[in-house]
Amino acid sequence: MSSVFTKIINGELPARFVYRDETCVAFLSIEPLNYGHTLVVPIEEIDKWTDLDPQTWAHLNEVALEIGAAIKTAFNSPRTGYIIAGFDVPHSHNHPVPTEKMEEYDFAKAFAADATDPAAMDEAATRIRQHLGTDEEGRR
Repeated sequence: MSSVFTKIINGELPARFVYRDETCVAFLSIEPLNYGHTLVVPIEEIDKWTDLDPQTWAHLNEVALEIGAAIKTAFNSPRTGYIIAGFDVPHSHNHPVPTEKMEEYDFAKAFAADATDPAAMDEAATRIRQHLGTDEEGRR
């Protein structure tokens, strides 16, 4: 059975994409720690980041660096956090997050999917895309 991320990548479920290439995609988390919280996900469905081949791992991190810089600028945040948790979806992914303090790294305090403001989510995606130079599908 496909992971929820594979369904998003294949267009079966909606997402706010900010980046896409032949190896990975990036879209906003529906349960963000802060608005702008993005997930960088390999297209190939691999459960654990430790099972990624070195080239894919390196590419995901290069993309996360670029997205992290865009997030920092777009949200004027002092830091962009980078988290690999790995328990919520069995499909490797990393979490670049705009952040101001350590307390914001607590997934137990993330917004519930039904508690996010759709307009704020749309605005966050637009702000990140503007800094990345990508369209609504995440393509340059």
